[in-house]
Amino acid sequence: MGTIKDLLAYQKGFKLSMEIFQISKRFPSEEKYSLTDQIRRCSRSVCANLAEAYRKRKYPNHFVSKLSDADTENGETQTWLEFALACNYISTDEFSMLNNQAEEVAKLLVYMMNNPEKFLIKLS
Repeated sequence: MGTIKDLLAYQKGFKLSMEIFQISKRFPSEEKYSLTDQIRRCSRSVCANLAEAYRKRKYPNHFVSKLSDADTENGETQTWLEFALACNYISTDEFSMLNNQAEEVAKLLVYMMNNPEKFLIKLS
């Protein structure tokens, strides 16, 4: 197994987080400590939790637990995207694009949680 950057879930999560970062630069300044900060933080946390999970591959339960944390942060990202859409900070097309990317990340995380043995480090 390579590095965390080789995982498709990490690559897609990172790409989503960076797209959210760019789009959120347009959000109103009064959202700086609310929606903008929250959506950036949770979208980045997906990859941060994946990195922690990757380092815990010796311990199946810890590995799956951190993947679950990443999935939770991804769900929070989707909720903040809903708010951004409802507040007219992003277009319907932007929402669809970003939300579809988040769904892809979710599917990859669920696959990893359901098949941890494919990602674990074997102790010898």
